Amino acid sequence: MVSDPQHFDVIIVGAGLSGIGMAHHLQRLCPWARYAILEARQAIGGTWDLFRYPGIRSDSDMHTLGYSFRPWRDPDAIAGGDKIRRYIEDTAAEAGIDRHISFGVKVARAAWSSEQARWRVEATDGSARTCRFLVMCAGYYSYDEGHRPTWPGEDSFDGAIVHPQFWPDDLDWRGKRIAVIGSGATAVTLIPALAEQAAHVTMVQRSPSFVMARPSRDGIARALQAVLPARTAAGLVRWKNVLLQQFFFRLSRRRPAKVKAKLLALTGQQVGADQLHHFTPRYNPWEQRLCLAPDGDLFAALRAGSASVVTGEIERFTPDGLRLADGSEVAADIIVTATGLKVQLAGAAALSVDGQPVRLGDAMAYKGLFFSDLPNFASIFGYTNASWTLKADLSAAFICRVLNRMRRRGETVVAPRRDPSVPERPFIDFSSTYLRRAAAELPKQGERGPWRLRQSYAADLMNLRFGRVADGVLTFR
Repeated sequence: MVSDPQHFDVIIVGAGLSGIGMAHHLQRLCPWARYAILEARQAIGGTWDLFRYPGIRSDSDMHTLGYSFRPWRDPDAIAGGDKIRRYIEDTAAEAGIDRHISFGVKVARAAWSSEQARWRVEATDGSARTCRFLVMCAGYYSYDEGHRPTWPGEDSFDGAIVHPQFWPDDLDWRGKRIAVIGSGATAVTLIPALAEQAAHVTMVQRSPSFVMARPSRDGIARALQAVLPARTAAGLVRWKNVLLQQFFFRLSRRRPAKVKAKLLALTGQQVGADQLHHFTPRYNPWEQRLCLAPDGDLFAALRAGSASVVTGEIERFTPDGLRLADGSEVAADIIVTATGLKVQLAGAAALSVDGQPVRLGDAMAYKGLFFSDLPNFASIFGYTNASWTLKADLSAAFICRVLNRMRRRGETVVAPRRDPSVPERPFIDFSSTYLRRAAAELPKQGERGPWRLRQSYAADLMNLRFGRVADGVLTFR
């Protein structure tokens, strides 16, 4: 089978941050494995190649968003999208991973045959490949479609309406009035970047989000890098950031009122008491992901008067901008709908087992990467309360542990066996609107054991790197 050019030990779907990381772990830990990467687009980078709106950057520090095996060395801890894209490209080129990528191959369906113990992966271009193990690294949202509500009167608006996921290369916003609909990470990123050249930018939000200022450069990281070997410094900085984030997250869950009061006090110092209501959410910290303002750039734009915030429901579009439910109007030449992502798993590929359709929304996730009774299949899903890559790195290495065990023992099939006594819980314990919309599409997690998502790097490190592979739930044959 290995001599067949269309058959592989492993097929990886997606050449973004997760896919390139998965391939690197395969080459290091499973050098025997013949693999291919199928990428629907014509470039490496995934999210960091798709999104090209002004100011696009990480919302996690790059010492944890970067790979554990290739430490981030740029002075910017909060980095622009172009730097992150080059980092992923360079990682692939240095390891020769780019030679394994087939570009322009969008997976349409994947069918498992128990008789042959292999997946048949079919693409929209008519090509097909088979593999023993299939790893989805296609992210969690649609690249073809963003979440885009509609409002009355859109046809009457005289200016341009733009969604950040599909930012036009030729859009000129210099000297223009811009309304950005939304209060999430994309809006918080866009507004200070647009405000540098626009006449004025208005954030139009239905409800506020937490926004936290943070330095774009890590002073401790720079000091350690000056006196320690690069890899030692990177490891210390990575753990420093992991532990600080976990402390803050757990404190937010245990003492939400205290953390909320502290966050609002810090924000009040940035915007003043008269504007604080625009940054006072109805929810508690880390019930939704916190938005990051590197070096307080959003707050600086508000203080400078180049940007402003209004809070209220949009009633309709008008020829000159937006009318809110309270009768006020926001003048705009350009309206940006920073209204979020459309959640989508497995790159929208249709999955089946022995001819029977499979919905991931009906499955329970094992350790956040395998799915109940679905053979030889994994999907990389990172943390929602920390850097994505922390979990992606651990997941990729665990998959390699599983593959090596199967090779040693001559096993051909692996799947977690679902325990019907384990109660279901939502896959992600967040109140974010885009996750609530997609609840039926997301798999479930369980209340205990390997079915529970811990959202803790330290716990997952012990479980995925050092825990038993054959735990009685993950079954081999």
